[in-house]
Order: sequence, then C-alpha cells, then structure tokens
Amino acid sequence: MSPMRFIKTPLLNVAYFEHGTPSAFPLVLLHGWPDDARTWDRVIGSFTAAGFRCIVPYLRGFGPTTFLDATTLRSGQLAALGQDVVDFTEALGLDKFALIGHDWGARAAAIATTEMPGKAKVSHLVLISVGYGTNSPDQQLPLKQVHNYWYHWYMALPRGLDLLRSQRKEFTRYIWDIWAPDWPLGDAEFEATAQSFDNPDWCDVVISSYRHRWGYAEGDARYNGLEKRLYPPPVVTVPTLMLHGAADPCNHPMTSEGKEHFFSGPYVRKLVANAGHFPQREQADTVATEILAWLNRV
Repeated sequence: MSPMRFIKTPLLNVAYFEHGTPSAFPLVLLHGWPDDARTWDRVIGSFTAAGFRCIVPYLRGFGPTTFLDATTLRSGQLAALGQDVVDFTEALGLDKFALIGHDWGARAAAIATTEMPGKAKVSHLVLISVGYGTNSPDQQLPLKQVHNYWYHWYMALPRGLDLLRSQRKEFTRYIWDIWAPDWPLGDAEFEATAQSFDNPDWCDVVISSYRHRWGYAEGDARYNGLEKRLYPPPVVTVPTLMLHGAADPCNHPMTSEGKEHFFSGPYVRKLVANAGHFPQREQADTVATEILAWLNRV
C-alpha cells in the first residue's frame, strides 16, 4: 500500500491512498460494505500498469476517515455517500475522472455522477454488484431478494444494532463467508480489512444506511434537496459498465437486469463467472480486464 493521505471536505477528513503517476488520468475507486479500501488491492496494479492514477478513499465511518464536527449526524443515507464523493473529488481538484464503485461505493458513484453532469467531470462509470435504480424505499422486490436482504431487516431491529456493536467482526466475517462461498478467504486478509470497522462512527453509519433506505430512519436535512432529485432516479448520461457476479448471494443478478432505460449513453451489463458479491476480490483479473477495455473503448 502507498502512504495514507488525508484531505478535508466540508464534513469529513477523508483518508485515502493514491497509486500511479500523479499526472495520469485518475480513477476514483469506492468500496462497499462490509469492506474497505483494500478491496481494490488485486486490481490496482493492472490499472497503474495501464497508465492510470488510482485514488482510493475510505467512505464515511470506515477506517481513518473521520467527521470534522462531533455534532454532524452520522448518516449513512445514500445521498450523503454520493455527496461525499462530489466533495472529495472537488477537494482534490480533479478536472475529469472515472468513477468505479462496488456495493455502497457503486450507489455513491452513480449518485455523484448524476450530480455532476453539467460539469462533464465523470468520463466513465463502473458499477459492481449493484444495479442502478434500486435505491427507492417503495421498490418491489422479488421474494428471492427479500430473502437475500435478511440483514437489512435485522438491522432495522434494536438487536441488529446490538449485534453490530458487540460482534461486528463475527457478523462481517459471516457476511463475507456467505457472500463469496467459493472464494477461499484467509484470516489475515479479513483482519486487515476489519480494522476499518473499528472506526467509532461505523456502527451508526451502517445502521443509518440500512434503516434510511427503507424509510426506518430520518436522514440528514442537509441532503433533502438531493434526496428529491434522486426520486425518480435521474438518467445517467456517461458511459456505464455494470459488472455483476453471476453467483452473487447478496444482490441476485436479476436485480441488475433491465436497467437500460436509466442510461442515455453507452451501457453494458456483464456477468462475472465464478464470482459472488466481491468480483474485484474473487475474479480480479477478469474485472480489471473488463474495466480497462471499457475505459479504452468509449
């Protein structure tokens, strides 16, 4: 890993890593849950070897990223995550860049992209494991996906918060095991990532995120305007690649089907064979190859 860096946005002191030549075209890689910036370790080498600069932040509530003000609501609502990406890229002074996100990071990347179309800053969008247009609390879910979202419903209960606070590592390790059943996960790799869950704001942000998206928690009022702009989901105008693990036990591949009407630019959806919910970890070479081909194609 490169040395950790920090930059302040209006609300956060964001911790991030940077790889590659500083003058190269930037890729901003956004992790999901339960994960952290290390999720990209297996693909970064391919990106920098291809001549890209990789910028890899920790999301709010993860790792060394902290809030600047103790009174700021520790919201995990998706609008907040998306605005964080806008603020982060502006703080870095990025003129044009590609956004690549997995899970929470994919949702945040899509929101940030739709918030910056007039500035033409985002050249390409890559979504991994999350279909666009699936953030609304009133969305209809097939029964299979209702089953897959058991952890959402559990975190809506008081005992869900108790579990996060008392057994966060046991819980997240269990999630990793069931979401990537065919991927041999070593204890050292998990422990390196799970350190990010010791952030004192992690539990509050996680509970907020899963409760808010189903209407079980209030959001931060500062994002009320953005929330209104997200429903119905705005059309994405930049070239977008959707990569979904063919055996994803969290977001079933059916959840990313039929989304073409949300995109006015080039849009391609591909399934990653032999991958569960973490394709960038499980099938890193395939993911890197697909992303590089997309960046060079359009």
